[in-house]
Amino acid sequence: MTTVNQLGAPTDQFGSAANHGAGPPGPGMAPAGNTPARLEATDVSAWFGSNKVLERISLTMEPGKVTALIGPSGCGKSTFLRILNRMHELIPTAALSGSVALDGVDVYGPQLRVTETRLRVGMVFQRPNPFPSMTIAQNVLAGLRLSGTRVQNADDLVQECLERAGLWRETRNRLNESGVSLSGGQQQRLCIARSLAVRPRVLLMDEPCSALDPISTGVIEETIRKLCHDVTIVIVTHNMQQAQRVSHNCALFLLDGEGMPGHIVEAGPTTQVFDDPRDPRTADYVHGRFG
Repeated sequence: MTTVNQLGAPTDQFGSAANHGAGPPGPGMAPAGNTPARLEATDVSAWFGSNKVLERISLTMEPGKVTALIGPSGCGKSTFLRILNRMHELIPTAALSGSVALDGVDVYGPQLRVTETRLRVGMVFQRPNPFPSMTIAQNVLAGLRLSGTRVQNADDLVQECLERAGLWRETRNRLNESGVSLSGGQQQRLCIARSLAVRPRVLLMDEPCSALDPISTGVIEETIRKLCHDVTIVIVTHNMQQAQRVSHNCALFLLDGEGMPGHIVEAGPTTQVFDDPRDPRTADYVHGRFG
């Protein structure tokens, strides 16, 4: 856990490599792809340089369920998502305090290497990003090859992941074509298939439908509903209807004012957050009265 000084400014940036990148997985840590995992953030605060962007975020993301992070732009939702699989630390000025636990194991602790964390906690970005120099099949396997993971039967794995991502029927006769030859919605599902190939236990999705048409969005949402039986999903979305359609739980992030850090106003079952919120700011946001 990164410490902070009395003024709240970070005193280090994620610790040394010895603290955060060394050592084998801890005892009892299930291998990637075993079962959906419980992901728990406790008192997470985050900075970019001296700018504090998140304030004491605590949230439990339940195994085998979809948790939607909602709130206006700039309140730290995507930053929080990147903290969950250690992508936040790729930014030189970034720092954090608090902890993130994957089935009780601190992902920033000595029991997990960075690469092991990212194998267990996968990421799908806002815009599809297939590798343009790779075929569709090679894109599916890219994460495994980059991590040095051997595959016994690559063809079967490619088919399985494309089926789970809802893309097999559209690509089964095109596997040797470039990944960027697909439509935008198909490319996003290809990126989901690529993430699934490494057998993650959690899948993070940062506005995965924001660049897609309504038909492609519907296909992605159906894919999410099917996948959540096998993997815990955390999704950032600005679409309130989408949050209601796909998520079991919701967390509303807000700012108290310009220059203030984002924090969670309310979190709970999606039906409660939308239909019977405890905080009047939640009711105003989900019903479009601000934000």
